Amino acid sequence: MDSIAIQDTYPDDVAHCYGCGRLNAHGHHVRTFWEGDETISTFTPKPWHTAVPGFVYGGLIASLVDCHSTGTAAAAAYRAQDREPGTEPALRFVTGSLRVDYLRPTPLGTVLTIRARVREIKGRKVIVESTVFAQGVVTATGEVVAVQMPAGFGRDTQVSTA
Repeated sequence: MDSIAIQDTYPDDVAHCYGCGRLNAHGHHVRTFWEGDETISTFTPKPWHTAVPGFVYGGLIASLVDCHSTGTAAAAAYRAQDREPGTEPALRFVTGSLRVDYLRPTPLGTVLTIRARVREIKGRKVIVESTVFAQGVVTATGEVVAVQMPAGFGRDTQVSTA
């Protein structure tokens, strides 16, 4: 497994995402690593991520699938170009579409593992399929169409993470 998460290589001006931005003090800090031909992230939901007592809110699961998938898209784009993550020009992806299928309730109080595979890379678009596991059981699957950010996107905006 890689020792540096793709999100750790994002330029500072595009590292504020609530789900995966390392510079967002209040965010989830999703971190995506290669493990062979797939990527992996882990996340431990907090008690306030509750839908009903004992189970995770579905919006959190969607956020984890979303950010892990866009991170996977960036990592895959660097790989496809035979470049190291973080080299210029930076490759950063945003969500074009997100689909999540909730297969069973996801319990609180356990580490969630999100694994993803790239289904397709075509130009500025990467399609990623992700699976969420709780204690080895699949609780959700998702598909993200990730689109490469245009140069300068979001870079002229002041962002406060206080």
